[in-house]
Amino acid sequence: MSSYDVAVIGSGPGGYVAAIRCAQLGMKTALIEKYSTLGGTCLNVGCIPSKALLDSSHHYEDAVKHFEEHGIEIPGDVKVNLEKMIARKQAVVDQTTGGIDFLMKKNNIDVYQGLGSFKDATHIAITGEETTEIEAKNTIIATGSKPSSLPFINIDKERIITSTEALKLKEIPKHLIVIGGGVIGLELGQVYKRLGAEVSVVEFMDRIIPTMDAGLSKELNKVLKKQKFKINASHKVKSVERVGDEVIVKADNKKGEEVEFKGDYCLVSVGRRPYTDGLNAEAAGVKLDDRGRVEVNDHLQTSASNIYAIGDVVKGAMLAHKAEEEGVFVAETLAGQKPHIDYNLIPGVVYTWPEVAAVGKTEEQLKEAGVSYKVGQFPMRALGRSRASMDIDGFVKVLADQTTDEILGVHMVGARAADMIAEAVVAMEYRASAEDISRMSHAHPTFTEAIKEAALAATDDRALHI
Repeated sequence: MSSYDVAVIGSGPGGYVAAIRCAQLGMKTALIEKYSTLGGTCLNVGCIPSKALLDSSHHYEDAVKHFEEHGIEIPGDVKVNLEKMIARKQAVVDQTTGGIDFLMKKNNIDVYQGLGSFKDATHIAITGEETTEIEAKNTIIATGSKPSSLPFINIDKERIITSTEALKLKEIPKHLIVIGGGVIGLELGQVYKRLGAEVSVVEFMDRIIPTMDAGLSKELNKVLKKQKFKINASHKVKSVERVGDEVIVKADNKKGEEVEFKGDYCLVSVGRRPYTDGLNAEAAGVKLDDRGRVEVNDHLQTSASNIYAIGDVVKGAMLAHKAEEEGVFVAETLAGQKPHIDYNLIPGVVYTWPEVAAVGKTEEQLKEAGVSYKVGQFPMRALGRSRASMDIDGFVKVLADQTTDEILGVHMVGARAADMIAEAVVAMEYRASAEDISRMSHAHPTFTEAIKEAALAATDDRALHI
């Protein structure tokens, strides 16, 4: 039987990064993965393939709607080849997961393909084409999550689908009904909207992206309606039924009246649930909470002292980059270091166009906590760079402490917001004030000038270009 300092169960961004960091720190490391490719949900059926389709569909939309205004004329019809688009997406996935294989070999990490199941706190059975058993002094559980559903919905994976099936449809829907106005539903909804589908979003809460700052929800709602999305907030779905090639969704609106939606596809995107099936956690003395998550302390240690858990399978935001930070955290903890994660500074991003990004506290959270704050906001349309690229929707909002001027939150909607939010994370990590950012030179013309202008607006209301 092979023995290891550390075994990692699950090869998503949390798991494979944890394995690399453990190996870098001199630990003999094993990585266990149930599926035939490494990378978990993110690389195979999540972040990476969805971005590939978002980019492809964005190119198509630009060609159809915006090229002419730029003086680019294409004779004849511009057509979508969905099969080729999906094939390109898969090529991106294959290249990316292949890169993880390379990193495992480079770092001398032993990879086992099969289902990892605890026999006890130091022994793991791996069931694949054959059954193997390994011994591990420490184990990191990184088994991730799966799409959630509602108890009355039968997901047939043909017409009533999850994000996994939405990434490989054989045809463009005529009418896609999206249950859930969160990140996944809006991103995939936008892919098919650009390709010609009618898209109706049905959201239980009173606004889309309900966990983000209300100002972001309002702006994105406005932009998506302009793109001809049909958004139905405060709607409680009560039945989803397939009749032949038609899907009928019934919901109660905020007045309690029944509303019916009919489409040819229904995407169920109501969140994700932690995945521990087959882990046999109880055999190792690992406790789960009432929501199926692995219980951990502040050091991400489970109820079994030599076993840790990270990523979607524990509490907190289900984000690939949060899982990566936790993977590094546990590896360094095992090496006797004293790492640190500030969960308040893990950014959230929605990859629609315009993109949405945020870090720190929302206005709602600051009001609830009774914190006195000031707001600086700057519209993207006032930037030369935005007008040059015709990306004029959105704004940047900086929230700063009323007394100290320390930045408490940054919220943005706009082109390249996903990349721009890193500036706000760096600033807040070093506890910068709004005035600190306002005094830093930002290259002109760039989208990031909106961050400087919003910081100026938060500093004595002195934005320059509005």
